[in-house]
Amino acid sequence: MHRMQHFITPSGSSPFPQIARGEGYYLWDKQGNRYIDGSSGAVASNIGHANSHVTETIKAQADQIAFAYGRVWESEANIRLANRLGAMSDMGYDACFFVSGGSEAMEAAVKFARQHAVATGEDSRWKVISRAPSYHGSTLAMLGVTGDPEFSGPFAPMFKMMPKVRTPLPYRPLSGLTPEEDARKAFEELEVTVHQEGPSSVLAIVIEPVGGTATGGAYAPDFYHTRLRQLCDEHGILLIYDEVMSGAGRTGKFLAAHHWPDCRPDIVALAKGLSGGYAPLGAILVSSEMLQPIRDQGGFAHGHTYAANPQSCAVANAVLEEVERLDLVQNAHVQGERLKQAVKALMQERRSVGDIRGKGLLLGLEIVADQDTKASFPNEVNALAKLKAHCASNGLMMLSRRLSGGVYGEWMMLCPPLIIDENAVGEIVDRLDQSLAAFESQL
Repeated sequence: MHRMQHFITPSGSSPFPQIARGEGYYLWDKQGNRYIDGSSGAVASNIGHANSHVTETIKAQADQIAFAYGRVWESEANIRLANRLGAMSDMGYDACFFVSGGSEAMEAAVKFARQHAVATGEDSRWKVISRAPSYHGSTLAMLGVTGDPEFSGPFAPMFKMMPKVRTPLPYRPLSGLTPEEDARKAFEELEVTVHQEGPSSVLAIVIEPVGGTATGGAYAPDFYHTRLRQLCDEHGILLIYDEVMSGAGRTGKFLAAHHWPDCRPDIVALAKGLSGGYAPLGAILVSSEMLQPIRDQGGFAHGHTYAANPQSCAVANAVLEEVERLDLVQNAHVQGERLKQAVKALMQERRSVGDIRGKGLLLGLEIVADQDTKASFPNEVNALAKLKAHCASNGLMMLSRRLSGGVYGEWMMLCPPLIIDENAVGEIVDRLDQSLAAFESQL
């Protein structure tokens, strides 16, 4: 019988191991090998696998109603989830829109911003300033916002490239500058760009408050966030936080925005940990004050078949109930600090680790050829693939990224589920240590 192919496995690579099951922070393949989920998949499995409360909720909701089109029906599940998100975010967001994932959430955020500008008589605003490096999704519109030219590929003629400014990278500041000086210079460049583009044409500024795969957990100093909010207020520009990875408790706060309370974003995009990997779901959070002008003109002109799907919303409610019941936001803070310090100690011997950074359990492990010069490995070494293979052989599954062909470095995302405890941290570090030792010996 002919076997149908799927496109996920990169061309020429070895087939991925076939997943059999998961429980807690462990995964098993078809051969019975056990792995620690060191990156929560794609930084999504916040509460781990096979959580009984969630699986029971999936069955109960499916028995009741799995699908109801959001433009025709309201559901108890999405009403409850909206109210829960308003309470947990606690930043004045009292309106939300549910979609199926992170790229959709960012697309919805930008479209909402544009429709709000039109509805309030500011039709001239359409430019979205983002940063490089960054990642904001894979739709055509979001490829123009994402700050990595390698994602453009053959699609570049099909979308509008938006203005970019430099992301401050504390581990790799401009030559001769301290990380704080570099961040100040990066912000000054942002101010210049706003004026060059024409403030009245700028719709929004988009940032990842704590970086995901694009920067490996990097974030700017406090003053950067404060001044960013002031800059947006001065020119009537909307501030959008892409919290697809950093939201839902991952950084040790429910929103990464909570780390900088004087820099409240106008729009927040969530996904991934929002439903913990148990169902496709994303959301944008806004205020009813922002929503009202759009409602007055007929409503938000956006939507997909599975927008506000009751099955996904019920799952997210169950996931967030577990986040609260198990105090996982605080646990992310505590175990994230423990994991970060353990890796820092490891760096004394494992010289291929240049940096460990991030907040909570959104951590990036930068891999270098030389700790002193911070030089990355040459492309032909294929360092991340080699290290990931060693990790897998030692029972540790990791997500990695080499951004823009290695211009900004390369790293692995050390982002285990928020349910880990001190023993799990020790197990992760031991397996990572073994993998790094084998990797360095191979080189």
